[in-house]
Amino acid sequence: MTITHLDILSAAKTLKGHAHKTPVMTSSQADALTGAKIYFKCENLQRIGAFKFRGAFNAISKMSSEQRAKGVVAFSAGNHAQAIALSGREQKIPVVIVMPSDAPASKLAATRGYGAEVITYNRETEDREAITSEIARSRGMTLIPPYNHVDVMAGQGTAALELMEEVGELDYLFVCVGGGGMIAGCAVITKHLYPNCKVIGVEPEAGNDTQQSLRSGSIVKISTPKTIADGAQTQSVGTLCFPVIQRYVDDIVTVTDEELCSQMLFFMERMKMVVEPTGCLSGAAVLSKKMDLRGKKVGVIISGGNVDPEKFASCLSRGKQFIF
Repeated sequence: MTITHLDILSAAKTLKGHAHKTPVMTSSQADALTGAKIYFKCENLQRIGAFKFRGAFNAISKMSSEQRAKGVVAFSAGNHAQAIALSGREQKIPVVIVMPSDAPASKLAATRGYGAEVITYNRETEDREAITSEIARSRGMTLIPPYNHVDVMAGQGTAALELMEEVGELDYLFVCVGGGGMIAGCAVITKHLYPNCKVIGVEPEAGNDTQQSLRSGSIVKISTPKTIADGAQTQSVGTLCFPVIQRYVDDIVTVTDEELCSQMLFFMERMKMVVEPTGCLSGAAVLSKKMDLRGKKVGVIISGGNVDPEKFASCLSRGKQFIF
């Protein structure tokens, strides 16, 4: 099972009036640093503070009346959790979320605040997918994973669709990579609209499982990566996402935690935005000049802005020690 551009166009219709059409911002400083014209798609300003609302709402909208009656269960480090919780509340269905016990406190609180039942687990010793599958089996709930799901991928791809509807053809599109749902959806619609646009994924250096997978030709599983990008602490790319990535993604690059901190500082100081570490992946790759983008028109997906104040302050302090 895979997705086509028609799935993304359909998702865009489903999301109209429910998801925000997030702003596209520019920065003369970013342009000067890179020699490119950069367009930042600000999904940190999406509902629940991240792009995940798109996929969650789209997936829940496709459920049958019988499935809706029994509810949804999902696992997530935070943003998908909040997205499913809010989407479930708006569509009046019960929601259970399995979250790591060390997830950011703000994400745990927000998920509960949207009305979801939260069950925590130890990400170092317990298998979140096994826990979630057992809940789905015992309660008859529908499992909607954070990325390995066709309707979730289609919903996420609407972010790239909106970006290109606003700014037109791009030479490059940079997209963060965790489990692969966002980049899969974005790559499909990008290559349909503008086949010559290069789609580049960005992972944390410590968690480059998708980069390894793309280069080896098969899915590589790693240990839970040690990185401040908590939304990209996945151990392997989704099985449904990977074939799409193989077909449509041109390359995957990595950035260090120090570069993520510097990007957080840049967004705060230069663009007056709060962006979480994972949300900085694409911007950090561009401003750290992982590729020569001089003279190019570049799209950057900022994926989210949910970060605890203490972690935000700590990252900003680290960012001051590094200059692009």
